[in-house]
This record gives sequence, C-alpha cells and structure tokens, in this order.
Amino acid sequence: MSAKIPTIDINQVNGKKLAMPILGYGTWQATDKELETAIEAALEAGYRHIDTAHVYDNEKVIGNVLKKWIGAGKIKREDIFLVTKLPPGAMRTAGVPKYLKRSLDLLQVDYVDLYLVHTPFAFKDVEGDLHPLTADGKIDLDLTTDHQAVWKAMEEQVDKGLTKSIGLSNFNITQIQKILDNARIRPASLQIELHAYHQQKELVEFCKKNNIVVTAYSPLGNPGLTTLFTKFGKKVEVPNILKNPTVNQIANKHKKTPAQILLKHIVQNGICAIPKSTNPQRLRENMDLFDFKLDDTDVKALNGLEKGARLLDFTIFDGIKDHPEYPFPELR
Repeated sequence: MSAKIPTIDINQVNGKKLAMPILGYGTWQATDKELETAIEAALEAGYRHIDTAHVYDNEKVIGNVLKKWIGAGKIKREDIFLVTKLPPGAMRTAGVPKYLKRSLDLLQVDYVDLYLVHTPFAFKDVEGDLHPLTADGKIDLDLTTDHQAVWKAMEEQVDKGLTKSIGLSNFNITQIQKILDNARIRPASLQIELHAYHQQKELVEFCKKNNIVVTAYSPLGNPGLTTLFTKFGKKVEVPNILKNPTVNQIANKHKKTPAQILLKHIVQNGICAIPKSTNPQRLRENMDLFDFKLDDTDVKALNGLEKGARLLDFTIFDGIKDHPEYPFPELR
C-alpha cells in the first residue's frame, strides 16, 4: 500500500498555489533499465514528485513509465508533480521553448509542473552535445548569458500552459535578486545542493523571506559523485554523511535509519528533498519520515554538522569558473 507524502505550497501565477510533495524522487545519474525499474518501484511506494532534467538524458525512460501507468489507469497526469530543467546550452530566448518542447516530447506529457533554469551559466548550443568542448578540451561557454531575457522566455512558457510554475537551480542570492527585481512571474522554487555538511542557511533564509521554496538535491551527500568525477577525469573525496556518529546516535534514539534522520532534518525545516535510490527497500525507507519529529536537541546537533562542504562545484567542466555567471565566486 502506498504512503501519502505531505505537500508544500509553491507559487503559481496570480497568487494561486500549487501543491508540491515535500519529498520527491531524484533521478540524476540514473538511466535506462535501472531507472525504469526504480521509477516503477517509486510510484508503487507512493512517490508522486519526480525530478529530472534534460541533461540527465533520462526523460524518455521516465516518460515511458508515466505513459504506461497513466494508460493503465493507475494514476492520472494531475497526480504527478513533474519537474525538469532548461539545460545550460539553452540559456537564450530561443532556447527556452525549443528545449522545453523537447522535454515534453520525451516525457510524453502536455505540461510539466515546474520548469527550472538548471544553471546560471551557459554553454554553446551544439546540436547533439549537451556538454560541448573547445579544441583545448575546456567546456565551450556562452559568455553572453542574459538572465532577464531567459526568464522572460520562461514566463512565456507559463502563459502558454506548458509549465505550471517556473524556478531556478544553482543560482546564488545576487543572481536570484536580479531575477526578482525584474520578474513578472516570480521564481516559485530554488533547487540547490543541500545536506547536513552544506546547509546553505543564508541562502535558505533569503528564499524563505522571498516566498521561494527550496528543494535539496544530494540531501544524503552523493557517493555517486566519485563515479561522475572519474568519468570527467577528476578525482574527488566524497564524505559519507550516513556514517557520521552524531547522525547514527540520533538514528538509534528514534529507531530510524541515518538516511531518514538526514532527510527529516531537511523536510522538518520546510525544505523539499529529492533523494535518489534505485533500491526498492531504501525507496520505501526514505518515505518513512512523517511519524516522528526531531526534538530541539536533535536539530541543534544536526545543525552543528555544517562544514561548508560543497560536493558539486561544477569544476568537472574545465574552464567553468571563467563564466561571468559562475555561481560560487568564493571558489574562483
């Protein structure tokens, strides 16, 4: 029997609210048969918020599963909160409708619930290559990024009914504020790396003040990053938050898993989380968050784990820091 996940309201248009499940299923670094099986298991378990992106190269797999479930009458389209993202190679006025149409075609739906600008920086739009490189092996940057023009094109997709809401991902406070200063439709959500070792408290507080719902990706850390960095010829040490003694002590206290404690710490703060797992048991465990509460002592201890440990700084792309909209100026 599927569980029911609580929702959090995000801004739509004209003051309307859109209910987003506070726990979603993240699909980054998952493709093909493994993902197909996992999406089936996630839907069976009760997940109704599915997060993807065009650059994940898995929208077609997700679309096939959703079409199957909708066609069989197991779910209706309106039961699913579907999120995808504008790729860095589409960061221009004409790129927004072009790539949203591609995503909708692959997902086999008429609209998405939330469409995000994936990154504040931009790549050249090279057909068939979402991560184009220059002759010297660096990422082929488009240095003419105009966030206001891109955002206007995003707003037009809401007007056309192709997405119910729009938002941002990996933007910093300065970049978000510039959007807010000129937006007709304000960003409904911001998706960022957020976990116990990188809690982004200033950015979260800024978003709360501006009625922007934060979604945490890599909420358990991300051991899979080791594989990703290796693919791009990099080496990185990824800390294992699940083995942290404080996390395990609190898990034992509540008779929960370390993952459940880390996720609860996020959602109890009004932040959405999109953990990724292809293991059916862990998929179900990750949902089992809503029958207990962390007390003040627990929260204080988990807040104290902050290390400023950003796991994904996009330096897998050689030359990325040369882009004027690289979002982490402190890392330049």
